[in-house]
Amino acid sequence: MLRTVITGSGSYIPEELIENKDFLKNSFYTPEGKQFENSTSDIIEKFHAITGIQERRYASKEILNSDMAAEAGSKAILSARIDKESIDHIIVAHNFGDVSSNEPIPDMVPSLASRVKHKLGIKNPYCIAYDVIFGCPGWIQGVIQADLLIKTGNAKSILVIGSETLSRVADPFDRDSMIYSDGAGATLIQAIESEDEIGLIKHTCMSHTNEEVHFLMMGQGYYEESKNDNYMKMNGRMIYNYALSNVPPALKECLDLSGLDISDISKVLIHQANAKMDEAIIQRLFKLYGQSEYPEEVLPMSIDKLGNNSVATVPMLYDLIKNQLLSGHLFQSRDVLLFASVGAGMNINAFTYRHP
Repeated sequence: MLRTVITGSGSYIPEELIENKDFLKNSFYTPEGKQFENSTSDIIEKFHAITGIQERRYASKEILNSDMAAEAGSKAILSARIDKESIDHIIVAHNFGDVSSNEPIPDMVPSLASRVKHKLGIKNPYCIAYDVIFGCPGWIQGVIQADLLIKTGNAKSILVIGSETLSRVADPFDRDSMIYSDGAGATLIQAIESEDEIGLIKHTCMSHTNEEVHFLMMGQGYYEESKNDNYMKMNGRMIYNYALSNVPPALKECLDLSGLDISDISKVLIHQANAKMDEAIIQRLFKLYGQSEYPEEVLPMSIDKLGNNSVATVPMLYDLIKNQLLSGHLFQSRDVLLFASVGAGMNINAFTYRHP
């Protein structure tokens, strides 16, 4: 039987390290353009307590999003030990394309996937390159697409990448800008013939697009100097409430479809959006199974060191653990993993996966 299995992975972690103290020089404003009365130091301290973020990475000025994606993709291909010309599809998840370090203008034509294929030097015209724009859950949606292609016999080898330079669409006068970071994660996904139930088991996904469509969107800067620019804006409180109400039952639905209980899950690899929010989501998920607490090892986190780089957080987290680079976490053969994300749309998705 054909199984959808991750056979290689890779990451691009930018070299430029930005600590919380580096924002002490910033002045933060409300959406109405009024400077906060709290000191910047107090704002940063509260930010850390809520998000868990201590530092994040920014891409160097000369590096574009497609450069990071190509580098992560190259590592995944090397890890899988395959001929790059055998890849059937390249799927790149992002939301802003290539954004230069000079101005926050998204460049999305040609697709990032086409640029990545070019930068990887793949000549095969039957290697189809295309993008997924799905908010932060984009990489997971790409994996779901890969699974459908494999299960229907339309592909055998698919490179799925999540890459973003969120720092370049962040309003420096908005305190939320401290959340955002840059990075890329990639996985090589292949069709493997096996009677053993390994790889992707089941998935679930949903889109709420009524009032939720406005929770994350582009908008003007909060200070006069940035009024004419388009920056990433979010309603943090609404997103938090939405996520806590909708993500836990969606994850339970995925487990139910998989014929699994929460006790079967070794790790939940969830989008690194906000430490407190992620912890609350998993707490509520376990409560749906009558458990008031969850084992600490179930929820690996990288947000403290890498921040929130949107579509890249989950594949980067997977790659860190796979290569034993996240302290206290590793994958064992037959571990059942739950991958999950929530983000702009608003979109939610998840899949269960049995590690070979």
